[in-house]
Amino acid sequence: MTISFKVSDSTKEKLNDFYQDLKREKTPAYAVFQAQDGDTVVTLYESGKVVFQGKDADLASDFWVATEKMVNKNLDVNNSDKKKKDDKKVTNEPNVYNFTTIGSDEVGTGDYFGPIVVTGAYVRKEDIPFLESLGVTDSKKVDDHKILEIVPQIIKKIPYASFVLSNKEYNAKYNENMNMNKIKAILHNKVLVDLTEKYRDTDYVVVDEFAKSFIYFNYLRNTPKVYRNITFLTKAETKCLSVACASLISRYIFIKEFDKLSQSLGIYLPKGASTSVDEVGVQIVKKYGFEKLTEIAKLNFKNTEKIKSLIN
Repeated sequence: MTISFKVSDSTKEKLNDFYQDLKREKTPAYAVFQAQDGDTVVTLYESGKVVFQGKDADLASDFWVATEKMVNKNLDVNNSDKKKKDDKKVTNEPNVYNFTTIGSDEVGTGDYFGPIVVTGAYVRKEDIPFLESLGVTDSKKVDDHKILEIVPQIIKKIPYASFVLSNKEYNAKYNENMNMNKIKAILHNKVLVDLTEKYRDTDYVVVDEFAKSFIYFNYLRNTPKVYRNITFLTKAETKCLSVACASLISRYIFIKEFDKLSQSLGIYLPKGASTSVDEVGVQIVKKYGFEKLTEIAKLNFKNTEKIKSLIN
């Protein structure tokens, strides 16, 4: 697949800066640079024409098309592949289920209370029958009681790495330059770097696609060590057992941390971000003061303003 379009000088500068670490030594005639990013080759010409070539060219170019359309709403994009993107994803998406994989997944990003937990898991193809016997699947499809039952069995056999980000740390990090998806990308990268350095005999490293690959790596542009050979899949927890394991382990840790938090407050904390969360938030503020939310809640959620309005 080849996708090309012409960009403005401002987008040329952004492209040149973004691909700094991925540039090839040799470039075609009249090219500013040529870069290799995974399965996609990106070439920016002096004329302003940028060309994306490879099986993931559509994904790689999406971010830059959107960037250029901010200054040129009538942007003309040439696509050599006339098939719909959805058809392309179905035909080209690798089947990773029966392979040795490292997968990562996160829990807690939609919960006002409780931490964010990101886990990476290493699953050999020899482990697949064991995991299937436990009924391993996406944690959103398994109730908490079942998770507490099967995860201790999983972690005895399946190597994993987890990172727990408290809400106090989350609130300190979150700002206009550090949104939720950027935080997720940084945490996913942490556990993937850890596991891939320990377990090199891996067919695929899989991440559930919460952001296009270009955006994901853009979030990590200032991170010293980045693992790049990633297969991004939609609904990866249903297609890859290592992602499903990571999802379950993350949920297990989240439940344990959430219960400890409830016990320390002496108040039952509901999960999610519903109106019942607002009501409990009011109880907490009345008992401990508003500053307590900084330690136990994600302040950028709309719940915070709703709690304020209920108190006032």
